[in-house]
Amino acid sequence: MAFSLTWLPDVLKAAGLKVSLVGGWENRGRGDVGQIVGVICHHTGGAGPAKGNMPSLGTLKNGRTASPGLKALPGPLAQLGLGRDGTYFVIAAGRAIHAGEGKFKGVVTGNSSFIGIEAENTGTPSDSPWPAVQLDAYHRGVAAVLKHLGRDSTFCCGHKEYALPQGRKDDPDLDMDAFRSSVAAILNGSAPAPNLIPAVEPPPTAGAAPGRPTLRRGATGELVNQVQARVGVNADGKFGPKTEAALRAFQRNHGLVPDGIVGPKTWAALDGA
Repeated sequence: MAFSLTWLPDVLKAAGLKVSLVGGWENRGRGDVGQIVGVICHHTGGAGPAKGNMPSLGTLKNGRTASPGLKALPGPLAQLGLGRDGTYFVIAAGRAIHAGEGKFKGVVTGNSSFIGIEAENTGTPSDSPWPAVQLDAYHRGVAAVLKHLGRDSTFCCGHKEYALPQGRKDDPDLDMDAFRSSVAAILNGSAPAPNLIPAVEPPPTAGAAPGRPTLRRGATGELVNQVQARVGVNADGKFGPKTEAALRAFQRNHGLVPDGIVGPKTWAALDGA
């Protein structure tokens, strides 16, 4: 039976955010959550390297093994993972082991009462500043969740603010007061609207037929074949994870946001490849 947080993908998509569902997410959790009151923000820290979009995803899904200074923890370790390209990976609709001992707004049941978001970042100087596209998605995703819950920006905290004793955690490596200000601006409508990728290319001339559609994982057909041929993967007409990974590499190499989506700017770069 599916757990309670099955609304997460729709809420994030409605906010214009990129969403990737991790297989089995609806039934994944250490039991179900209780009444959700807010969001706890994290960064992945040592769970992943300082490169790659979401290298910590397997750990967030399956849990971590014991290491010096850290005990083993069963997965899931968060309901949501946030990649460096601003994609939200929906990992679990149930309870996740992300909070530990702590207190925020008088609530001590962090794992049952807060949604945990783990953003891919090591928390080290080599991983700073955060990618603008990731930080913007962090603000917008938290705002979307809080809006759904009927809460304001003060119901968002960093793990470092929740954890007890004080100083036990240092994540996320962000100014949480500034973070909450950005979330509040989105909630009250004073923040600029997100720059959404058009569904199709703009027509080359006035009155011309619409251009090629925006493509992303799950797309099929001859246009996918064309993309695959240009990024150097087997052209089978199916936009899967290998095509997405090759496209991200292509986008990075051409100074584009590596979001794995073929929109107008990426079409133009592919045409010139």
